[in-house]
Amino acid sequence: MQILDFRSDTVTKPTKEMTNAMVEAKLGDDVFGDDPTVIELEEKAAKLFGKDKALFVPSGTMGNQVSIKTHTSPGEEIILECDSHIYLYEAGGAAFHSGVSIRPIFTNNGVMLLDEVSDSIRPDYLHFPKTSLICIENTHNMKSGRIIPLDYMQDLYKLAKEKNVNVHLDGARIWNAHVATGIPISEYAKCADSVMSCLSKGLSSPVGSLIMGSTEFIERARKFRKVMGGGMRQAGVLAACGIVSLDKMIKRLEEDHECAKYLAKKLSDIPWIQCPEKVDTNIFIFTIRDPHLTSDMVLSHLKEKNILGVPRSEKKIRFVTHKDVTKKDVDYLYNVMKDYNI
Repeated sequence: MQILDFRSDTVTKPTKEMTNAMVEAKLGDDVFGDDPTVIELEEKAAKLFGKDKALFVPSGTMGNQVSIKTHTSPGEEIILECDSHIYLYEAGGAAFHSGVSIRPIFTNNGVMLLDEVSDSIRPDYLHFPKTSLICIENTHNMKSGRIIPLDYMQDLYKLAKEKNVNVHLDGARIWNAHVATGIPISEYAKCADSVMSCLSKGLSSPVGSLIMGSTEFIERARKFRKVMGGGMRQAGVLAACGIVSLDKMIKRLEEDHECAKYLAKKLSDIPWIQCPEKVDTNIFIFTIRDPHLTSDMVLSHLKEKNILGVPRSEKKIRFVTHKDVTKKDVDYLYNVMKDYNI
């Protein structure tokens, strides 16, 4: 039987149009800055986000880490939310690459209180590091794909500018926020000095992310991309898929959102599952109510039935919908979990 992979939207396979585009891509050497397909992708992304320039990088993690390095100097401090991807899932990269300390703000819903952010920005004092960057994640992975409201982002950016601090948006899934709300990508991008966004999640490219920012920022970021080993040569082979992602794959994310909400509705009928209050986009994280069950036990059972998910803690499991799973697959998942003999 076919494996039903709900682990992440990173497992999406490239479309036939993407593989054709890879074969036909016009190529150069991107380290020398003359790959025409990479240039086309970067110009298209910069226009979409309303920024001066864009930079193609191999991964979202590298995009975030290059951005942090570009904004900061060693010994400074960055502020971010306690369950953010940068804090939890980038292997301490901010300390390793940039030599900065991290000041996490604890939240229940992924939205840092503005008063707490303000209080966390360090005053100019001999014993304190300088606060140089605030990072925000939208949509928020660990909060079931929650959309961070635009008006909040606007207020946060205003606060940061008043304090002379830059803002970086980890917009790995900002496309999902855009599709769910109808708010233009450029409006979200106005609330940050730099933006990272992934092509290899719901947009189905096999590899690649983008960083957007000012001309000066991107030129500095290009140097740090090289330092981190992200300078690729005939990268147009990959950028060709990214162009298809931007042209053809954004609007269809609505299908993933509908599928995730359908999944949440179905699983809410199972007594041992506690669902999140709402599902905004394509990520569904639920809690196991039964004291005798663990995430590993449930996922082991599902794997026997050819279903894959991801543990988020001993009692939490994440499912993510994407173009390669359907409502029919959700029905099968529901039946397997409903009949699970506790």
